[in-house]
Amino acid sequence: MRIVIMLVLLGAMLAGCGTRPSDAVLVPAKVSVKPWREVTIYAVTTRSPSEDGVGYGSGKAEKTRYLRYTISIPQSHTPGEIEYPGPTAGPDKSFTVIAAERVDHTQFLQAVARQKQSGKQIGVFVHGFNYSFQESLFRMAQMSADADVDGMAVLFAWPSLAEISGYIGDKDAAAYSRDQLTELLTDLGRSGGKDTLVLGHSMGGWLTMEALRQMRLTGKGREMNRLQVVLAAPDIDLDLFRAQLEVVGRMKNPLVVLVSPDDRALKLSSLLAGDTRAGALDIRDPSIQEEAREANVAIVDISELSSADGTNHDRFTALAALYPKLKADGRPNEVQRAGVFVFSTIGNTISAPFRLASSAFSQGPR
Repeated sequence: MRIVIMLVLLGAMLAGCGTRPSDAVLVPAKVSVKPWREVTIYAVTTRSPSEDGVGYGSGKAEKTRYLRYTISIPQSHTPGEIEYPGPTAGPDKSFTVIAAERVDHTQFLQAVARQKQSGKQIGVFVHGFNYSFQESLFRMAQMSADADVDGMAVLFAWPSLAEISGYIGDKDAAAYSRDQLTELLTDLGRSGGKDTLVLGHSMGGWLTMEALRQMRLTGKGREMNRLQVVLAAPDIDLDLFRAQLEVVGRMKNPLVVLVSPDDRALKLSSLLAGDTRAGALDIRDPSIQEEAREANVAIVDISELSSADGTNHDRFTALAALYPKLKADGRPNEVQRAGVFVFSTIGNTISAPFRLASSAFSQGPR
């Protein structure tokens, strides 16, 4: 009973406040005027189509699907927030899907090649526990819009149950998707141009590490060196994380881990598993500092950032808003070495999700 109660608490915390959107938000809307702003998201998913044929549910698909969505962003958008469509809200007040289509693997790779050839960057988001497809898609749209990065946004959507008690089921669904994420990262690592930025959040961080481990074991080291990987609040047992790092080994770009010792969701996860989670590390611990340097890992404490839902597990969602300001300010743009760092806010702004590895306002290494 204690485990059931804790699972419900964990799921309720991560679900946040308010009504969760149905897949009706994925139906393209007719827009009579040109949107104020729009973003294009490529979704690579191991979810099976939902019964209504509109979205993608929690079923495990036999094959990977490739999708392309265009989403309009309202001028009234608040950075870090998602203004979901409602019965009365139009594109002038909410995020709105204005185009959706299936593409095949070849078309996806062609889009990747065009981005790389034009010198643009590709960013991948691997979502965490308790996400529906539409929630992960709109989260990706929010981060892409706020970061204002001129590149290609790719969502890897694995079949989360999107239920408050689905923690164990989600772990199985993430494990089911390891081969497909490995294939995606290998595809992106084979292309030239700028290194691909990969952001894995929470349980998505565990999935990302498993994909990197599989790449190493199958001789994909060259492709791995074309990736810059950021793990945000990774929900990974610390001993398991050490074991994963042993296999993954040193990558060209240091692995970046965003941590918050006060992450309430990870505290519940730790109680469930009876261990310490990698996303809740205390960088003041000298042994952690030494391990980070030896493993070629940059651990960044982001505890100064605000949390939208009070769990301190969602701080990564607001990281996009500062990126344009950082470019304008000409601030240092690389965390190029292993060690531990403290992330500091500048005024009321915060940094970009895919570019934290490229926004080193640190007060370390320490």
